[in-house]
Amino acid sequence: MMGTADRATLTTAKREVLTLHSRQIAYREHRGTGAPILLVHGIGSSSDTWNPVFDHLVASGAPVIAVDLPGHGESSKQPGDYSLGSMASTLRDLLDHLGHDRVHLVGHSLGGGISLQFVYQFPERVRTLTLVSSGGLGEETFGGLRAAAMPGSEIALRWAINRRTLAGAARLGRVLSRVGVEPHALSPGALETVSWLGDDERRAAFLATLRSVVGVKGQRVSALDKLHLLDGHQVLIIWGDRDPMIPMAHGAHAHALLEGSRFVTFAEAAHEPHMHDSRRFADLVLEHTNR
Repeated sequence: MMGTADRATLTTAKREVLTLHSRQIAYREHRGTGAPILLVHGIGSSSDTWNPVFDHLVASGAPVIAVDLPGHGESSKQPGDYSLGSMASTLRDLLDHLGHDRVHLVGHSLGGGISLQFVYQFPERVRTLTLVSSGGLGEETFGGLRAAAMPGSEIALRWAINRRTLAGAARLGRVLSRVGVEPHALSPGALETVSWLGDDERRAAFLATLRSVVGVKGQRVSALDKLHLLDGHQVLIIWGDRDPMIPMAHGAHAHALLEGSRFVTFAEAAHEPHMHDSRRFADLVLEHTNR
């Protein structure tokens, strides 16, 4: 079994950058036979979050693509449209450039919401859909994200995020971890995301993306009224049973609405089940895409 230490794993696939409608989009691709598996990360993250999963999938012989969404990773962060519809269209344009007609979509958190939007806009281009701790399936979400979506939060973030505060948060996280308390907000992955918000461009892109889907009361965009358009047999839903960001109940509810779908939980996993046990996760995706 592989755990969170796999975060340091570096995939051998080289990151490429292309320009789509004045935006630079970074991605990694491993070519193969058949429809590729397209990995779509969550807010504040990048394609690097998929590295261990990417490598397991490649080792199986599967064609795989992992993308840095606009405003994330090595992709452009200039002002623009960061809505779900725009993000879905960017994925469509990337696939057109790479010459892929259809894909197996795997979306985590925000990436799940984008993947759902992609299915609605381009249903003929999707073979299967895997939703991982997905957004867009209910209103509730982490209080820190609701606070960040408030007007003026950019000023607070600019003053609050610096080397001293980040180092202090990391020390506190290590102390709490030694006594068996592991708050998600103090995890290495969460602190890495927060550190990126010290950069003006990254912070502006993050807030533009966040505010397109989250408000003071919670998630602003819901896919629940459109789930009936999906073929449940195409859908796999994966969730960590200790997810502090988006309640696991959202996934269970979506599963109940999607006849024929599959719902899998990862015991002891938080918001990133694909990082908690990347090998098991990759095996589930391969099983689903090969049905």
